[in-house]
Formats: sequence, C-alpha cells, structure tokens
Amino acid sequence: MPKLHTYSTQVVWTGDLGSGTSRYDAYSRDHLVSVANKPDISASSDPAFRGDPKHHNPEELFVASISSCHMLWYLHLCATNGIVVTGYMDEAMGTMEESANGSGRFTDVLLRPRVTIGASGHIALAERLHDEAHRFCFIANSVNFPVRCEPATEVV
Repeated sequence: MPKLHTYSTQVVWTGDLGSGTSRYDAYSRDHLVSVANKPDISASSDPAFRGDPKHHNPEELFVASISSCHMLWYLHLCATNGIVVTGYMDEAMGTMEESANGSGRFTDVLLRPRVTIGASGHIALAERLHDEAHRFCFIANSVNFPVRCEPATEVV
C-alpha cells in the first residue's frame, strides 16, 4: 500500500482596496501563501493579469516547484552514487498557453541545471542521473505536459 503524504497551505487574499470585487479593476490580486511555522510568501497574479510584479505569482511558483523537486532528487542520487556536487543552479522556464476564453495551461517546462562536481566525478554518470531524477520527481510525475532537462556539468 502506498504511503500518503498531505500538504496544507493557507492562501489569504489581501487585495480588498475598499470596494471588494465590485469591478474587475477595483481590487488587487495580492495574497499571502502561508505554511505553518514557515515564512509567508507575498504573492499576486502575473502582471499580465493585473498582478503586482514585485510579488511571486502562481505560475512562477509552479515552475520553481518542478525545478526544486528535480534538484533535490538529483542531489540525493548523486550522493548515493558517489558524485560530489559542489554547486547547482537551474534557470528553469515554463511555457503557458492562454486560450481565447482566458483559461490557460502549461505546455512545457525546461530545466537548465548547471552543476559543478568534484574533480573525481564522472561527468557521464552525473548527467545520466538527471534522467533518473526526472523519473523520481514527485512534481514532474504529476503534470500532463513535457518537462525537459538540458543539463550542463562542470568539474572543478
């Protein structure tokens, strides 16, 4: 029987500018994302949808969650396979398609991890482990679009 894990968050809208949602342009899209015993995340919608560009938006956080999950699995697999990672940075990019009716969906996420490994590391194995990390990533396994990975590995 599979183990079940649950995750609880609280999202609170903070964007009432005095007249609630009386008009489409009368309210802010600002909100707080909270998880017990952790710092709050100030969020808004994407600026294309009247959001505050100073705050994270759900789409960015979604792409970040895929990137973060991949990274954590990758680091685990490197540790168990004798690859010493000394640096990891990913500039992930997600593509969302907006439909004529205003709805939308992600069609692609591209991960571009730049990994630095120790001098005794094996680049071929280090790069192959990205494929395995992808197979294990909880978030990538939960989406219905391609998550591509174009890693680069450097030995120091």
